[in-house]
Amino acid sequence: MKFMRQMLAVVGLIGSLGIGGSALAQNNAPAADRTLKGDAVCTKCHDESENKPVLSIYQTKHGVKGDARTPGCQSCHGSSEEHLKGDQNGKSRAAPDVVFNKGAFKKSDEKARAAVCLTCHKGTARTHWEGSQHQINQLACNDCHTVHAPADKVLSKKTQTEVCFACHKEQRADTHKISTHPIDAGKVVCSDCHNPHGSAGPKLLKKNTVTETCFTCHAEKRGPFLWEHQPVTEDCTNCHTPHGSNITPLLKSRAPFLCIECHNGPHQSSGPIAGNVAGVQGGLTAAAGKAVNPSAGARDCMNCHVMVHGSNSPSGAFLHR
Repeated sequence: MKFMRQMLAVVGLIGSLGIGGSALAQNNAPAADRTLKGDAVCTKCHDESENKPVLSIYQTKHGVKGDARTPGCQSCHGSSEEHLKGDQNGKSRAAPDVVFNKGAFKKSDEKARAAVCLTCHKGTARTHWEGSQHQINQLACNDCHTVHAPADKVLSKKTQTEVCFACHKEQRADTHKISTHPIDAGKVVCSDCHNPHGSAGPKLLKKNTVTETCFTCHAEKRGPFLWEHQPVTEDCTNCHTPHGSNITPLLKSRAPFLCIECHNGPHQSSGPIAGNVAGVQGGLTAAAGKAVNPSAGARDCMNCHVMVHGSNSPSGAFLHR
């Protein structure tokens, strides 16, 4: 008996926090009628005269009544009995149980809206939704997805970035810079690198790290190499900015300035051209005690250190070959 009382207290706490509240509140409500007859209760008023398309849901997967898994109006919006009763006692009509878009009625909170969708769309890519950046910033599924439209923009490569850039405006600006991934061309889209429903990695990335995500396309940079470049193995964004840069190829700054952020000591070349590497005439060498800084002549480090991502050459310890 004590255990039962504890369980009832937990259920009450969950309801007060709004977690699964819609499901608990509907325990005593009639079961949702997902058939066309059940939909007709709604569509007799909500027809083609609506400002937003409503009946076009029957052109989508959510309107295929031949599939028993397909929801109906009441499956998502609730039985909404008070709403169906109409204007009572001269007051305005009550709102449906769940309101997804702001209009005549106040939009339901994001937890209630997301809970409806997650009733069916759960697991796999949505495993990490709770606690994800989108979830904690009070977004729900319909903030990105359009259920009633024949084509959901966020599911198409041609239009997906329009949806994401509505919030991520800084990334939109980056895609118009000189060096970018082919995002505007529609060959690369946000979901190729990010999982908007949540991730175990940073920045909603599909993989656990930045480098793992980059290697899904840039496999030739993966290695393993005989001689590795530490910043490469740590994080590609040490040198590159993924959404766009005015320095090719997607570099955060130009060489040698990018290189000397880490390699800020004297250039320890021992050959007869050491001085010329630094832009100093006369062939000064480290052997003569004249070690020099590689940035002195604004030369490009990659004129010599060409294998910046790693080298498999036995003589490539300095990434020369």
